[in-house]
Amino acid sequence: MKLQHLILIVVGCLWITACSKKSEKAPVQQVSRPQVKDGGQTIVFSNEKESDFFKGKVIESSSQRADLKAPARVVATVVRSDKDAGQNLVLFDNSDLTANYTQLLQHTINIQRIRNVNIRQKRIELERAKDLQANGAASGKEVLEAQTALAMEETNLANEKAAEIEHEAMLRLAGFQPEMLLNAKNGTVWMICEMPENQSNKVKEGDLCVVVFTSLPNQPYKGKVESIGNVVDNVTRMVKMRISIVNPDAQLRAGMFATVQFDVSEGNYISVPKEALVTVQGKDYVFVQKDKHTFERRPVMTGQQLGSSIIIYNGLAANDKVVTEGAMQLKGLSFGY
Repeated sequence: MKLQHLILIVVGCLWITACSKKSEKAPVQQVSRPQVKDGGQTIVFSNEKESDFFKGKVIESSSQRADLKAPARVVATVVRSDKDAGQNLVLFDNSDLTANYTQLLQHTINIQRIRNVNIRQKRIELERAKDLQANGAASGKEVLEAQTALAMEETNLANEKAAEIEHEAMLRLAGFQPEMLLNAKNGTVWMICEMPENQSNKVKEGDLCVVVFTSLPNQPYKGKVESIGNVVDNVTRMVKMRISIVNPDAQLRAGMFATVQFDVSEGNYISVPKEALVTVQGKDYVFVQKDKHTFERRPVMTGQQLGSSIIIYNGLAANDKVVTEGAMQLKGLSFGY
């Protein structure tokens, strides 16, 4: 019985001690809440320790440049003819273009022959027939036949010109100019790059670019924009651009694929780090630090992302200090979540 009394006494002491500890109140840490005003547009902190959590960057307007990339392929190469050392051949990746170019050449030859030989000869014959008729040595029938022969050659000339224009139009739609093809130098390579119409105005004729081929990833080539198409594809909304490359080692062949990179100017704009931008219900915002304790929510109109920055068209001004660290926490306070 003595042992049982001892155990009861010990248990009782332990229970009393536990109860006394539970009754002690833990110290309460005082945390101040920021003031959220104007429907969440303004957030004010009560002390610098809390506001120092948010880091910002003073922004300014500057010239923005971007790397614009687009797919391309080699559509034609110029090689020396094996039959005629003084003649170059244009090899296309498209059989229809090859046919257009070949027929264009034939029609051009026909036009020169009809204009410089046939029509000249028929005019001389007509003048001779008229002269003979005037001197009583030829009849009106002979003059009429000479006139008819001249008219037929002139009709042939018109038909050849119409056919030439048709094939020229097909080549131009593909991005080629007939004069350029006829005067092409050996080793020239032409590529066609397709650019969205809303970006095509950023590239100008004469601009330089870097071309990287899928099969030659470690050997970039320098290219030059020779021509920008006048037609926008009504399905893809793309504009064709012709780019020329010098191919001295003959590694480039018609049909090869590549990526073309342009260094283009986006103009003078304000840009912010992408970490500064928050999006709520499809609308973009940034937070601007007005003073040590006050932050303001600003709706902005955004543009293209350039690297790690995003162009801002509207909503900010030069010398605004934009929050770059802690924007998500301010978003929660501003919108209530």
